[in-house]
Amino acid sequence: MKIDGSRRQDRATELVLAYYAAFNRGDRQSMLALLTDDVAHDLNQGARETGLEAFVAFMQRMDACYSEQLRDIVVMVSPNGERAAAEYVVHGTYHHSDEGLPPAKGQTYVLPGGAFFEVRGDRIARVSNYYNLQDWIAQVSAD
Repeated sequence: MKIDGSRRQDRATELVLAYYAAFNRGDRQSMLALLTDDVAHDLNQGARETGLEAFVAFMQRMDACYSEQLRDIVVMVSPNGERAAAEYVVHGTYHHSDEGLPPAKGQTYVLPGGAFFEVRGDRIARVSNYYNLQDWIAQVSAD
């Protein structure tokens, strides 16, 4: 099979990879450009937030507390290009304490994670993130 970007499945794969490439570059504007205005963002073990404004606020908090790079990214997409999933490994540094979590002291962590996406009109309409919070807490709490 030749992947040439003409199939919806190919375009959705490229969209998710572009989203993560922008994340890894710290290019939040490019990330936002890939999202719908009413994007639904399901936080790991948390509530759903809706809209770009909420997504921007989330990313600002994340950028204030963490420095992260995603590696070993694998993307899987439904044949119609409307659903996608990604698995990755987060390599991060916890540099500023986040509310309700252990104190930050520059701890590093490596954590597998994943996300599910809904794609609408060549943009991401939903991002649902998942990782093992207890594993992360154990890593940043170890002395």
